Amino acid sequence: MKKILPVFSYLFHPIFIPLLGTFFYVALDDNYFTLPQYLVLFIQIIIISILLPLAFFYLLRTFGKIDSIMLSDISQRKIPLLLQIMLMSILIAKSITINRYFELFFFFSGGLFSTIIAFMLLFAKIKASIHMIGMSALTVFIIGLSVHAEVNIINTVVFFVLMNGFVASSRLEMNAHTKKELAIGFVCGMLPQLLLLYFWL
Repeated sequence: MKKILPVFSYLFHPIFIPLLGTFFYVALDDNYFTLPQYLVLFIQIIIISILLPLAFFYLLRTFGKIDSIMLSDISQRKIPLLLQIMLMSILIAKSITINRYFELFFFFSGGLFSTIIAFMLLFAKIKASIHMIGMSALTVFIIGLSVHAEVNIINTVVFFVLMNGFVASSRLEMNAHTKKELAIGFVCGMLPQLLLLYFWL
């Protein structure tokens, strides 16, 4: 089991969370968009939340600013998180707008707030687990979508609740975080999503 646990850190890496959230938004919400519109949406998400961060990662690694995609060191987190804040702000301002993708806008806005909190905590030498931020935010969003769309997806909800545990165990097994850092990350991801449910649920 110890050899399998690290796999969850890669399967549910934070760069995949926006894409997963978008997938569930498309699958569960009562939208009336055309297939080309959905394709454009997914392409934008993939470019801005996956490809560009990966490109920045390799650039930063080339210049010796970071040594791993897991960003285990506090000193290596500031630039990637700042870049993430910038990219997510652009995505919300130009693509995932409140008028076009109402529910998804609040999911990404919650993610932006969580990233800002994680960034600010670094100045207090507090390292919040970005993995747990992503997993807890996604789980709350999926629950909110199921309630909003009045769709019973209890098995999916249970699965992601379990995945929160597996990802947390994975991070512990890899010595990437302490239990305190995992708990802080979980709260940082969950709280903004819960607060924003008021505006769209």
